[in-house]
Formats: sequence, C-alpha cells, structure tokens
Amino acid sequence: MRTGHRGTGPGAITPDGCAVELYARLPAGTEPDIVAAALPAGARLLELGCGAGRVTRPLLQRGFAVTAVDESPQMLEHVRGTRTVCSAIENLDLGETFDAVLLASFLVHAADTAVRRALLRTCVRHAAPGGWVLIQREGEDWHTSLPRERTGPGGFTLRTVSSQPAGEGVRSVHTQYEFPDATWTQTFLSRPLTRQQFEQALAEADLAVDRYLTEDRTWVRAVVTP
Repeated sequence: MRTGHRGTGPGAITPDGCAVELYARLPAGTEPDIVAAALPAGARLLELGCGAGRVTRPLLQRGFAVTAVDESPQMLEHVRGTRTVCSAIENLDLGETFDAVLLASFLVHAADTAVRRALLRTCVRHAAPGGWVLIQREGEDWHTSLPRERTGPGGFTLRTVSSQPAGEGVRSVHTQYEFPDATWTQTFLSRPLTRQQFEQALAEADLAVDRYLTEDRTWVRAVVTP
C-alpha cells in the first residue's frame, strides 16, 4: 500500500486504496457525456487509470477507440472489448499517439509533485499533433465543503467524510461508499490546486487550457503548446 493510502472492504484493494469490487460496481455518471462532447466522433482515446472500466465501457458504446491503461491487473480483468495495458502511468511509453488522452479521477492532484509532472509528461508524450488532453480536477470547494454526501444510481451512498492537513500543501481525504450489502472506505492523499496553480502545472508540462468543459471548471480540455 502506498504511504498515506489505504482502503477497507470486501475484495482486493489496490496500492492506492481502491477496492476492485467497489469500482466494478460504480456507475459511470456524467463523465462519458463530458468526454464525448469534447471530442470528434470515433476518436482514438488513451484512458489513463481506467480502473474497472467504469468510463471505458460507455465510451466504447459511443464508438470511441479506447486503449485502457491501469496498474492493477485485478482492475483490468473487468475491462473487456478493447485493448488494455497493465502499467504505471508515470513511465508509460507506448510509442504511439492518440487523438486524445484522458487523465480523470483527480490524478492531476497527486500529492507528490514529481508524480504529477510525470503523469502530465505521459499525457503529452501520447497526444497526437493537434490532439487534446482531457483532465478532471477537483472542485474549488472540494476540501472545504465537508462533510458531504450524495446518493448514486442503484442506491449507494458516497460520503466524503474529511480532508485533513497532511503536510506541505497535501491533504488526507477519507471517503466512504455504502451499498445495501457492503461498505468500503478509502483514504488517500491529494494536493489541492487553485485554478492558477493548476494552469501553472500545465504550463510546466508544455500544456495549456483550450477550454473548461464544465461550469465548475472540474473538466478541462488542454492542448500541447509549441
């Protein structure tokens, strides 16, 4: 288990505290619609950190050609009908480029800035000329509007219980997923980024915001700068 990350509940738990069975159950939500609206139909897409395919499946159904990457072989067992790659994102180099690269699940908020830089370099390395990088970032009140709770499709409840200082601009976040028959928890580290800090992080990786895709600016389409 990575330092500062842990998970509880039935089934296998990945090094970053994600429960495989939980992620196999979670519905896709609005993410596929946001991605699809930002890209040409049938685009070739590299999905980094695909997990159990929660977003992969609806993107495939919409006609995108998805290469799905995750470091967990247990997660990838749930991803079917497309090419999968079992690898850490930071050092991934497939030797090819894609119309778009997807970095969702708040991965850009990696606590270690060196890891964040490596993630963004991977995005740039795999973006075709004229292509895009789609990034999901935390909401601006994500660490302050707590605790909060929402009920998802199928009757599960997601609670973001707390966000505690963990040193040098890093927060320790504790979440709980409650289903009628099982409960999982996840604790992980996150580095909050203001809009200015986020855009500076992109600039350091030779990326720039093309446009924010949602009103709350949690989804971003970025381009590689010359």
